[in-house]
Amino acid sequence: MASPKPRTLRILVVDDDDADTVMIEEALAAATVPPVTQRARDGREALDQLRAEADEPQGDLPDLILLDLNMPRMGGLQLLEELKSDPRLQSIPVVVLTTSDAHPDILASYRHHASAFVTKPLDLDRFESAVQKINAFFADTAELP
Repeated sequence: MASPKPRTLRILVVDDDDADTVMIEEALAAATVPPVTQRARDGREALDQLRAEADEPQGDLPDLILLDLNMPRMGGLQLLEELKSDPRLQSIPVVVLTTSDAHPDILASYRHHASAFVTKPLDLDRFESAVQKINAFFADTAELP
């Protein structure tokens, strides 16, 4: 009997910076099992997208959200607070992936129930490695349907 094919991880990238998003997607594409990625440019767009998917009978919610903190319209911390207060969305793991390494941002992220806080390295190789580690961890621990 053949072993089951690994389940594809669905990741929502919430980031207003096009260059960062491209780097995240390239780093994820290099993974052993590349995930399917979606994108939202700010917290408001992400929240609208997630709530619409949650309202669908066969909604395809992401398995993981990679979230920047500093964005227009709705920042990452506000989105995180909204997600964790919505029973339909609160179980989605959220990894804060941001350039900020400010202690208050780290504390606030965990206070709002982020699964992890990762500072975006400015070096492309370190950045790719960090994103692949996030993908590998969540791909390995994601429950099969």
